[in-house]
Amino acid sequence: MSDPRHMARFWDERAREHAEYFVDNRLDYRRGDYGPDDPEDFWAKGRRDFDVLLETVGAPAIGERDVVLDIGCGVGRLTRVAAERAAHVHALDVSAEMIDRARANLADRDDVTFHVGDGATLRPLEDDSIDVVVSLVVFQHIPDPEITYGYVREILRVLRPGGWAAFQVSDDPVIHAMDHPGPSLARRILARLRGGLPGGQDDPAWRGSAIERTRLEREIAQAGGRVERLEGAGTQYCLVLVRADAA
Repeated sequence: MSDPRHMARFWDERAREHAEYFVDNRLDYRRGDYGPDDPEDFWAKGRRDFDVLLETVGAPAIGERDVVLDIGCGVGRLTRVAAERAAHVHALDVSAEMIDRARANLADRDDVTFHVGDGATLRPLEDDSIDVVVSLVVFQHIPDPEITYGYVREILRVLRPGGWAAFQVSDDPVIHAMDHPGPSLARRILARLRGGLPGGQDDPAWRGSAIERTRLEREIAQAGGRVERLEGAGTQYCLVLVRADAA
């Protein structure tokens, strides 16, 4: 199994390098900060991404009494949307640097608790303490699928009976291969020297890994849940709605 400490160091470095880009690589890395977008647009895109995730899998509306967990919260973009709809949000990320930025970005909210995760579990969250779990463009970067399966089991541990989770995984092993087409080595070195190419693109913590769909469904069932909907099978953007079994 991959070392979660390496993931933490990797994402700390990426946060210091350009946190917003590594949250949303649709930004122009070379422009710095938010690229060609202003901060308002950056956050508005996060709101749209959040709604697309929920709408694509047919998730229920988040209720005003719900407690939500945002796994891989980054700078807090989805966390803010969830906090506007729920009673409380737990925002968890393996990177302390990302959590620092999220805490600063959401300093106006008193209904969010931030956690630096251990890279393998959802501790310190307690069993049956969460109504809704969300995660987007996070699990695809985990270098070892065994860690992702572990997180899925943890999701079912923290969900209350009848609670639900909407998350994204990669179901396309080709996209994670080291020989997957990309910029040539010479081009990458030149661009990096000029400050025009993001760091860490060949690191396992960026390349990530794919899950195996039948294994994912089995882990969910064994942990006390069921897949209610799955969209994007066979792709990097496989979206899953999971429901915890009722008590």
